[in-house]
Amino acid sequence: MAQTGWVLDLLRRADPGRGFEVRTVTTRGDTDGRPLFAIDQKGIFEREVNQAVSEGLVDFAVHSLKDVPSRLPPGLVLACVPRREPPNDVLVSGGGGGLASMGPGSVVGTSSLRRAVLVSARRPDLRVRPVRGNVETRIGRSRDGTVDAVVLARAGLARLGILGEVRHHVFPTEEFPPSPGQGALAVVCRKDDARTRSALGPAEDPDSRLEVEAERALSAAVDSGCRFPVGAHARIGGRGSLTIRASAFSADGATSLHVEKSGPKADAAGIGARAGQELYDGGAGELASGWREKVEEWNSRAGAAAGGGRRGGR
Repeated sequence: MAQTGWVLDLLRRADPGRGFEVRTVTTRGDTDGRPLFAIDQKGIFEREVNQAVSEGLVDFAVHSLKDVPSRLPPGLVLACVPRREPPNDVLVSGGGGGLASMGPGSVVGTSSLRRAVLVSARRPDLRVRPVRGNVETRIGRSRDGTVDAVVLARAGLARLGILGEVRHHVFPTEEFPPSPGQGALAVVCRKDDARTRSALGPAEDPDSRLEVEAERALSAAVDSGCRFPVGAHARIGGRGSLTIRASAFSADGATSLHVEKSGPKADAAGIGARAGQELYDGGAGELASGWREKVEEWNSRAGAAAGGGRRGGR
């Protein structure tokens, strides 16, 4: 809802007389409390919403772009990508420090395999526990003692207006590569709805679109998602250039693959696709096959955590 309001504010500035009616749609991601990696389905936060767009019940939908699969349903188009927030992850804790500030055995909450592996690779002595819920709920888990800290997207805190109210540490993207599309919004509408596509135009940020196009092309090339974590970050540089850096990880965090590609930003999708292919050819496919056992392990851990409090869940 906060993200939708942010987009509508952009559109109202461009056309102050335009009115909007917001309709909420419940998705599987809202009702299924399991960790994201335990749900063997893509688009769990956007499928039902996009169905409403396809059926003409709403004119357009606002999503977190990282939740939107690389291929949209037939008849729909990514009509608008507003200005992207910084894609960094943050560690929210009572002390506001980084991983180095946490004591051995401390519990870090996240439902993202990518974040879990990155935390464990840097601090194998920490415990990582699946945590679901909206941003406020997950922050609350770090305050009520369920976990000692949670890893979240900086963009979520910023769009809720609480970035300055929550003690946090920002992970550099070079050390903690974000999910493809993180920090960006996706506004989806019907491909044949020229009127709506035109109305969404003022909210578009061309450079943000090119960055996420590169990251989504990379993600498609290696078939990444909630069950195979890949980090990617594309940035527009000087003289019309674009550089993408990406990493893939083994299930135990012991092995990682890294790739970097640059080129003219007009070829954003091509740069991303080539980077993804290089990552895949370098062994990302083999890494992906090792994640089944890890997912099963995390599912067991999530079940144990559901049975009691923080100590019992350990």
